[in-house]
Order: sequence, then C-alpha cells, then structure tokens
Amino acid sequence: MPQPGWIVVTVHAAGICGSDLHADAWDASYNFMASSLPLTLGHEFAGIVDSVGADVTDLAPGDPVVCKPTITCGACPACRADDPQGCTARRIIGLHLDGGFAPLVAIPADNARALPRDLPLDVAALAEPLAVSVTAVDVAVVQPGHRVAVLGPGPIGLGIALVAQARGAHVLLVGLNDTLRLDRARAMGVDACADLRDSALPQAIARHLGAAPDIVIEATGHPSSVIEALQAVRSGGVVTVAGIHGAALSLDLNLLVRGKKQLRGTHDSTRQAFAEAIARLAADPGRYAGMISHRLPLSQARQGFDLARSRAAQKVMLFPQETPE
Repeated sequence: MPQPGWIVVTVHAAGICGSDLHADAWDASYNFMASSLPLTLGHEFAGIVDSVGADVTDLAPGDPVVCKPTITCGACPACRADDPQGCTARRIIGLHLDGGFAPLVAIPADNARALPRDLPLDVAALAEPLAVSVTAVDVAVVQPGHRVAVLGPGPIGLGIALVAQARGAHVLLVGLNDTLRLDRARAMGVDACADLRDSALPQAIARHLGAAPDIVIEATGHPSSVIEALQAVRSGGVVTVAGIHGAALSLDLNLLVRGKKQLRGTHDSTRQAFAEAIARLAADPGRYAGMISHRLPLSQARQGFDLARSRAAQKVMLFPQETPE
C-alpha cells in the first residue's frame, strides 16, 4: 500500500529523454543527482493505477494516468505565489527519486494526470516531452504569422515545430545530417524542413521563410547553435534556448545589444502546457504516434539508450511489461 497521498502505477510505456542520456553519461550538469543515488531513471511514462494511499480520492485502481514529474515544495516564495516553475526546492521523479524505468513506480497522486481511456498509453507517455515543447513555444510567445526557425529535430524540437505551426506560425525545422528524423517530421506534417548538410542556415531560412525569423528556438543541446540562432534572428527578435548543454558558451554580447535581440531560457513545463499536451495527443493520437521510432522491452534498455543517442531514433519507448504495444 502506498503512503498517504501517493499512488503506485503499473508502468506500460516509458520514453527515453535527453535528460536520461545526460544522466547516464554523468555529464557535469547532472551532478545534482549525486545525493539521490542510487535511483531508477525515467520521467516520461504512462500506465495504470495499481493502488492508492490514504487521502487519495480522485484516482482509483484501473485509472490510466501519465506522470507530470516535477514535485514542488509548496512552501518557498514561488510556490506561495502560485508559480511552481519557480520553486527553489523542486525535485524530479526519475532524477531525484525513482522513476518509470520499472514495472511499478510510486508517485505523489498530485503528479498524476488522468487520461482519456481511449488514448494509447505509449502515445500518452509523450505528454511530458510535448508539454516541454508547448512551454518553449509559450516562452517564445509565438503568434500567428510569425516566422519561426527551430534548430534540432529531436523529440523536443519536433514537438516545438508541430505546436508552433498549429498556432499559425510559419515554421522551419532544421537538422544536421538528420535525414531520418527530418523525414519523420515531414511525414508528421511539418511543412518546411532543412538539413544543414545541404546548405547553410541563412540560405535555408531564405529559401523556406523568405526573411529572417522573428523567433529562433534552439533544441540541439550544442552551444554553437545558440550563436547561430542569434546571428539568424531578425533585429529585435527572440532566441529561446530549450536544449540542455554539456559545455559552456562564449558569447559576444554585441549580438544581443546591437541587434536589440532577446535571449530566453525555457525548461520543464507548466500545468497549462501539460494539459494542452494531453489534449493534443488525445485529439490526434495517430499523428503523434509517429514520433515513436523504436519500441523495446525494458530488458533492452541499454540498446534503447544507444539508439536514443543516434540520429536513427526519434523517440525510443521502453515497455516494462516486456511486450511492446
């Protein structure tokens, strides 16, 4: 029986995230996990409620749920101001405490989001990364008619492109030696894609957008892409950085100052973005299922991690019940 206020979830599908790859490689930016080890990774997961603890009244065994992995403290100034993204003591399921790369996982009931019963659980497990994409689009303040370049066709970049396009922006999704992932993006409905293997970024922008973008959203995780974004965006435009970077960046601030440009950071997701992500998945599950390029049993997780590091994979989904759907 879970502790009061918590539930146990039978995990049916769990996606491998870039954060999992950084943690597995023990990149310097993930040293914050040291005090929490050992733990089980996995924060992009969906499943069925197995049992509920005392005081849990809005969920019951058998309910399908997805996990919103950020646990806030509820006591810091940001939490008291109803700004959970600003929580100074937040913890992440799968990074600070055990996550979903397991047949069963215990989570606070407040972190579970109920799902439509007809939404496939592997597609539902995309809710967390799609919510991150929605939040990036929100932070960039994408509006109808904006020209938007998205750098990086991984799961977050692809999600950003789809959401920005759905909001009426003219979107270009850019990769480098990324034939398979860009082909998948086209198949999912991204109108304009370009591989920088074939042309430089300014030429790709001119060809597909016709003018310098109003907004560039970086989702590559390579610091040099931030410089490219600042060079490419129009005067007074916005660069929003969504990638997690394993190295520092040396930046000529005159790119911002003389260009009157803005540089913004985005991370995690909001309650509203998570709700929007679930709604988008429920409205068109067949389309978003195309984001899942590989389905593997949990016993093949190491192979899954290797695939996720390659450009051959878009989203690798692990199935702890050992039978990929």
